[in-house]
Amino acid sequence: MIDKRTDPDSRPKRTYDLMALEELISALLDASSQGAAVIVEGRRDLLALRALGLPGPVIMASRRSALHLADEAARNYPRIILLTDWDRKGDEMCKTIDRLLRSAGSRPDGDIRSRIKKLVKKEIKDVESLSHYTEKMRELYGT
Repeated sequence: MIDKRTDPDSRPKRTYDLMALEELISALLDASSQGAAVIVEGRRDLLALRALGLPGPVIMASRRSALHLADEAARNYPRIILLTDWDRKGDEMCKTIDRLLRSAGSRPDGDIRSRIKKLVKKEIKDVESLSHYTEKMRELYGT
């Protein structure tokens, strides 16, 4: 007998998306609690991540040059997660910072960003909307 609550084929797609999103957010929170720095574009992105419970360091890319940001982040954090918006500007910023971090000897993590982007890009386009979107999905589909 198939359990409809755990069988991915029998769950509504949005429920499945919420579960995948919750797993990604959990991975982000875990990495942050272990000292990973998260690079975002601006203050509203930082506030959205704090609303999701992100405990660790957040670096705002809009506050300084990408070169300075990459140099400082590479020196101070063993793990760096790139979490810029998934619009054209965010994609370009992510590529630039990734390249600069790598040239400074760091290996930035863009996996969480790309996986979140795939899940939500038709619904939201930026990090600042993530906490509200997640809350709305939880209300609609529960976990």
